[in-house]
Amino acid sequence: MDRQDVDEYVERSQQLIEASPQMDEENTKVRLVQPFLELLGWDFYSTEVELEYTVPMASGSTHVDYALLVGDSPVVFVEAKPVRTDLTEQNVRQLKSYMRQELNVDWGILTNGKAFEVLTKNRERNGGEEVSVVRFDLDDLSEDPGVLELLSKEAIRSGRADEIAEQVARTNEAIHHLRENETQVADAVEHAVEKEVGELTIDLQAQSREFVQNLASVLREQRAFVSEEPREDPKPDDSGAGSADGPDDPADLEPRVDRVAGTIARRDIDGDPDAKVAVFPTRESGLPFLKENEAWGFVRVGSEFDYVAMYVTGDVRKVRYFATVEDVVPVEEADLDRQPLDYVDRSAIANNKKVVEFRSGSLYKLEDPIPYKNSYPQSLRYTTLGRLREAETTDDLF
Repeated sequence: MDRQDVDEYVERSQQLIEASPQMDEENTKVRLVQPFLELLGWDFYSTEVELEYTVPMASGSTHVDYALLVGDSPVVFVEAKPVRTDLTEQNVRQLKSYMRQELNVDWGILTNGKAFEVLTKNRERNGGEEVSVVRFDLDDLSEDPGVLELLSKEAIRSGRADEIAEQVARTNEAIHHLRENETQVADAVEHAVEKEVGELTIDLQAQSREFVQNLASVLREQRAFVSEEPREDPKPDDSGAGSADGPDDPADLEPRVDRVAGTIARRDIDGDPDAKVAVFPTRESGLPFLKENEAWGFVRVGSEFDYVAMYVTGDVRKVRYFATVEDVVPVEEADLDRQPLDYVDRSAIANNKKVVEFRSGSLYKLEDPIPYKNSYPQSLRYTTLGRLREAETTDDLF
């Protein structure tokens, strides 16, 4: 797939989303989804694409937004959602139910134009059950467009897509095993080395553990944007949350120093109500980075903004922190309290990722945090200072 074509598609789509972040479903389809499918090689001016394809269901019938056909048979279903909404587990279940009704439909694509999830029927491993194999964001494509090879018309027609999906599944299993059994694998490495070369003067146990961690990191880099875990539906009574772009699971990391200046009520935040606020999601495991650096990373940002608000996922589910932006710098130029690899693995520190540095003394914990209701930022979203001051729930922010 031509890298220039991908870059042009990403840049054009980013501009459209930035200009119209509340884009409805029909405009999302025409402006973002159709160009994406054309980028993959599907011709909208032929019989390869059928719009509003009828899917028979037990209770009657329904329609999927796009069916991509080889000959007379649909092989890929595409379900589109508006840019202004996030993809949810309910959306995934909906697409799976559509795929289940058509024998030849082995692939499904769920997208809102900025986030993408790819499903396949895993015939070898799960008896044909529909499973999620790849998730990626629009920004990821600029870094590595290779993920699109999985979805191209040629890959689907030739069967190459099935081979790629199988490789992805094996890599995911290996990463999951290394992560869940790190101690046991490290012990096995240590014993194998001792058996081969005898006792050494170095801390072989620590070296073995680092070897296992580095191996998992290399597998993540090769696998690119593939998800390791299922998305958890962000319902109020659910303890899970969607993905967070930023520090991710630094094991047992505690902040060396807490640079949170104190607490502040949202009504007491000074500034122009039209000032731009970048809202980032983070797991609780990302808070040590935030607190000890008065900064946020490692993220891609597409435009300038004045403030940062942090939505904490997991059991918290609230916009809980606020800060004034001082600068946005490349990772290597950031003045961090620790080395970047102490916070995240190598795959998270990729080209064009930045660290957002806060003005000294401007990081506050909100006295009146904004609680989750129906939607939350699964990735970077923008709002205004006025909306942030007045919001009763996360639904009022965007």
